[in-house]
Amino acid sequence: MILPDYLAPGLKVVFCGTAAGRVSAQAGHYYANPGNRFWTLLCETGLTPHRLAPSDDHLLNSFGMGLTDLAKTVFGQDAQIPRDAWDSSGLISRIRSHQPRNLAFTSLTAARLALGRKQAAAGMLEPDLRLPGVTLWALTSSSGLARRHFSAEPWHALARQVSR
Repeated sequence: MILPDYLAPGLKVVFCGTAAGRVSAQAGHYYANPGNRFWTLLCETGLTPHRLAPSDDHLLNSFGMGLTDLAKTVFGQDAQIPRDAWDSSGLISRIRSHQPRNLAFTSLTAARLALGRKQAAAGMLEPDLRLPGVTLWALTSSSGLARRHFSAEPWHALARQVSR
């Protein structure tokens, strides 16, 4: 396992990425690349009261949030990840076990791979029968590599839903 899961029963939201990037794997913390906006977005949307650092990733449970990845045993850019490393059944099992209110994929790629929905668009997604009671979200990637396609609106919509 490259990065540990930060999961607990009944969280408000679990964020799921594709796989740890090289910088995150080396640092041992989620979203550690300085070009990634993940931690800034959590603060900007009001999901956290202040900006956390990647080294604070273990604190997210105390804010009612969790972290996991679709590929737990490899790291790198999505195109570098072997097809057999995408573990959607493992993700589904972890989420069913912990029953968060929301599961937010931190990229369209993560949502499409995990749910088998090639056309998944950013925003709230249709329910998945494998995850009863869990609201699904596809967020635009906070990675610096995806800056051209980034929109903060799905992140803000998720925050509005979570704060209800």
